[in-house]
Amino acid sequence: MFIQTEPTPNPAQMKFLPGQTVLPSGTAHFPDAIASERSPLAQRLFAVEGVTGVFLDQDSIIVSKSDDSDWYILKTFTLAAIMNHFTAGEAVILDEPDAALSEEDLTDPDADPETIANIKDLLDSHVAPALADSDGEAIYRGFKNGMAILELLGSAGNLRLNIEQMLRHYLPEIEGVVDFADMTPKPGLETEEGRAIRRLLDEHINPQVAGHGGHIALVDVAGDTVYVRLEGGCQGCGMADVTLKQGVANEIRDLVPSIAHVLDVTDHAGGTNPYYQQGK
Repeated sequence: MFIQTEPTPNPAQMKFLPGQTVLPSGTAHFPDAIASERSPLAQRLFAVEGVTGVFLDQDSIIVSKSDDSDWYILKTFTLAAIMNHFTAGEAVILDEPDAALSEEDLTDPDADPETIANIKDLLDSHVAPALADSDGEAIYRGFKNGMAILELLGSAGNLRLNIEQMLRHYLPEIEGVVDFADMTPKPGLETEEGRAIRRLLDEHINPQVAGHGGHIALVDVAGDTVYVRLEGGCQGCGMADVTLKQGVANEIRDLVPSIAHVLDVTDHAGGTNPYYQQGK
């Protein structure tokens, strides 16, 4: 098993890419060992001296360390813990809150059955063939408030805006696409800080990056850290790191002074932008 590592804008955090699915959908944040009870993987990582936080998403594990720990030493033990976990075949999460959300829960009672049938047909006829070569999948999960709710696995997550544009082209009644992963309850998004940051992205920042075909999604707010995902033209862009550090992060910290770190959880190496260079 080969595990890749990537630095993050926050020197106290490092991203680990095990080369296989970590979470089928959604994200999970464990700010301390007590909160990791439902994740055997997180528990293994907290057993490593110096680990102070764990964030999981579809294909990566972001580990936070204490100030007095050195990545030179800690990285070796963290890699061993991750490898031992996946080699043992243990579950990453013991209970998935998403499992309780059925298609009925995520669909308006008065939703037009023909619209739903057309969405599913387009996913089968247009989206599935396009994703076949890249191990991606877009699964219909519901239709609520004019939004098609799709579970976007693998490469499909990076193509959400493309899928949305295609669906809206054929079905004007669709207002947009929501990633099922974003339906996972995240208390941090419902805080005053979370709502303020979401408004900043929706009303100020995203209208600007939309001109370049990009979009910045707020994944979670945990303590003094904001987690964002860069989509569309921003995913894989060679200027993504500069845009985040010198632009978006500064605006977020100006709006919410309690935020110390803005962490990008995007898989930039999986993007289609040819100008991205890993590690830059």
